[in-house]
Amino acid sequence: MEIRTLTTPQELFSAAAEEVVRAANEAVAARGRFTIALSGGSTPKSLFNLLATNARNSLPWDRMFFFWGDERHVPPTDPDSNYRMADEAMLSKIPVAAGNVFRIAAENPDAAAAAEAYEQTLRKFFALEPAQFPRFDLMLLGMGPDGHTASLFPGTAALQEKSRLVVANWVDKLKASRLSLTLPVLNAAACVVFLVSGTDKAPALHAVLEGDAPGDQYPSKLIRPVDGKLIWIIDRAAASQLTSGN
Repeated sequence: MEIRTLTTPQELFSAAAEEVVRAANEAVAARGRFTIALSGGSTPKSLFNLLATNARNSLPWDRMFFFWGDERHVPPTDPDSNYRMADEAMLSKIPVAAGNVFRIAAENPDAAAAAEAYEQTLRKFFALEPAQFPRFDLMLLGMGPDGHTASLFPGTAALQEKSRLVVANWVDKLKASRLSLTLPVLNAAACVVFLVSGTDKAPALHAVLEGDAPGDQYPSKLIRPVDGKLIWIIDRAAASQLTSGN
């Protein structure tokens, strides 16, 4: 695990953008394509804006394939949609083919059916055998003040999933289902990058990186790539309660 602490959010976004550019160009050079799972929230939105403006000429857009780590159970036009945010901040501004973008069809009123459909999308794209998990080149993750990541919230059933790729995870405190990749998928990635910014994340970040509470209380603790890199890119505000000098 690597922890990078930047002074300001802007430095965090720049460091994250550099990581995306590096991972994309390495993957395309090695395998001819780059697969990335995007996250929602304000921190990745700033990253997406930066990529669309500053990395237009340094990314192999035609070889990049975009997926989502999770999605709200809303149509793609809804203000809460993770797809809508990514589309407005980046995808609509870059030369990427529509066929390279794989959103979760969360407008389906049946959340479980939407999860199953996205699982089949992943199985087809990655040409998976029945027991295989997809290996994303880069998995972007955020962390909530409660320690959740993707839509894997503390104490929810999805934390126990061992075989499915995508689940509809009922989150009682939200009184809603969320569509989410499962822990085996997140942990199968070649590289997982957490982006964490702000003082409101400091207590959870301390609990995840330095505390001894179980992972079902702080699901971000359960992200441990089986055969890949784990990078935390955090700003000074988020790191303010860490004691290890990060």
